[in-house]
Amino acid sequence: MKKMLSAFLLLTFALFFSQEKKPMFWQDIQNFKKQDQETTPPKDAILLIGSSSFTKWTDVATYFPDKQIINRGFGGSRLTDLNYYANDLLNYDPKQIIIYCGENDFADDDKLKADVVVDRFKTFYKKIRSKFPTIEVDYISIKYSPSREKLWPQMKEANKKIAAFMKKEPNSEFIDITKVMQDSKGNVRKDLFVGDMLHMTPEGYQLWTSVMQPYMK
Repeated sequence: MKKMLSAFLLLTFALFFSQEKKPMFWQDIQNFKKQDQETTPPKDAILLIGSSSFTKWTDVATYFPDKQIINRGFGGSRLTDLNYYANDLLNYDPKQIIIYCGENDFADDDKLKADVVVDRFKTFYKKIRSKFPTIEVDYISIKYSPSREKLWPQMKEANKKIAAFMKKEPNSEFIDITKVMQDSKGNVRKDLFVGDMLHMTPEGYQLWTSVMQPYMK
């Protein structure tokens, strides 16, 4: 009886620690894989990769009815997570990749330097190019969420440096959504955000659409 109890406890601990060792967002990636098994992803689609601004854009296809979209945003993700799961996130055959990520990197560490985030993006960009040398790759600027106002200086610097980097890269664009989200005085429109002052309303996404449309393949 004691041996059986010991074996049961060992198995319980083994299962517990195996679950504890799973990295952040592991389940999100498994969910993407399950979706891909249930419905084969289309080829030559536009692949969206990034954080919750994409995750919560669940009806993105209705904003771009003439495009095929694969949305692989997972809420809370940072550029470090995109790099960690790069093989899974790039396991498609898209004609274009659009990235929105970096905001959570600063939120995760408010002392983080802009150059660190820029380097994280460049690392992910290089991983994309190693697999897709010639397709269009675009980066949507970090938005200035009212709830993260103290982080805006670092975000603005990161946006500026990523824009400069993308300008030099072939088949790459920096999509600046910051200006369209401002009022006539240059202030961020709080009415474009839901109660948490972080995530956007449908009008916010409609404004994003107006800026993104010319870049969509």
